[in-house]
Amino acid sequence: MAIAQPPSGSRRPRAVVALGGNALLRRGEPLEAATQARAAQSAAAILAGASRRHQLVVTHGNGPQVGLLALMGDAYRETEPYPLDVLDAESVGQIGYVLEMALDNAIDHQDTVAIITRVVVDADDPAFSAPTKFIGPVYDEARAHEVADARGWTVKPDGDHWRRVVPSPEPRRIVQLPAIRRLVDAGFLVVCAGGGGVPVVEDADGRHTGVEAVIDKDLASALLAVDLGVDTLVLATDVDAVYDGFGTPDQRPIVAATPQGLRDRAFPAGSMGPKVEAVCRFVEATGGRAAIGSLDDVEALLDGTAGTQIRAGGPALEHGEPVGRAA
Repeated sequence: MAIAQPPSGSRRPRAVVALGGNALLRRGEPLEAATQARAAQSAAAILAGASRRHQLVVTHGNGPQVGLLALMGDAYRETEPYPLDVLDAESVGQIGYVLEMALDNAIDHQDTVAIITRVVVDADDPAFSAPTKFIGPVYDEARAHEVADARGWTVKPDGDHWRRVVPSPEPRRIVQLPAIRRLVDAGFLVVCAGGGGVPVVEDADGRHTGVEAVIDKDLASALLAVDLGVDTLVLATDVDAVYDGFGTPDQRPIVAATPQGLRDRAFPAGSMGPKVEAVCRFVEATGGRAAIGSLDDVEALLDGTAGTQIRAGGPALEHGEPVGRAA
């Protein structure tokens, strides 16, 4: 097995890289296996270069995939629809397989292992009474309300489109953390906490039961990064940085910030908000460095030379040049 071995006397910096945005499926692309495979291959080619100088732990989203599985299950009327935690696990297994194969094909110096990861949440988390997490495909407004009425869903606007929203409780504990740590220590590239992990609640005897929810991938990635003690957390998305005034003629990229500098700004709860919260939690808890930016720039994000770099010290906010209205 091609398990990575760092040079004698050295240790590659460890990083959690969370894949989102265009990493697995671009907006408007068909929800097909071939599309996902191509996207995974592109992501793996980029991560392969980064893996030579950094020991990576990779997480990923699952919103479109779990939404599609829910639609498929609803269309088959011979059985009761599967609960959302089971669909979470199905989608994570699907994506984990595709990423694992793509990474193994692209990387010749270590092997990849994908883990379906359970994450403990609180049964009384207020998120269960206020769904906010987008999953599934996009609709126009009329179709969204039609689908919601037919299936008992909650839908909300997501940019220029509408999507289903489900509860998104806080991740509290990663059940497979000891196994993940042992695999990382053994030199494997680990794909885990997909979709934020499969949400479970824990009873007084330590038994787990799945719940109908989706955990935010970025917050789960931050928890994983803190608990693993990695050096860097990178959130790879479909924009090149965090922006002040995003989408306006005056938008400016934030190239460097402290957690407090970011917390003093307002970011949309359905998109950049959770990413900003995740990087702030990681830096505040560890004193390490975090970054948000484009998957295409992942090596530079890891090196600290691209995207929005978040550190415990330094200027509260540092802006780049204005770039005009976003496309």
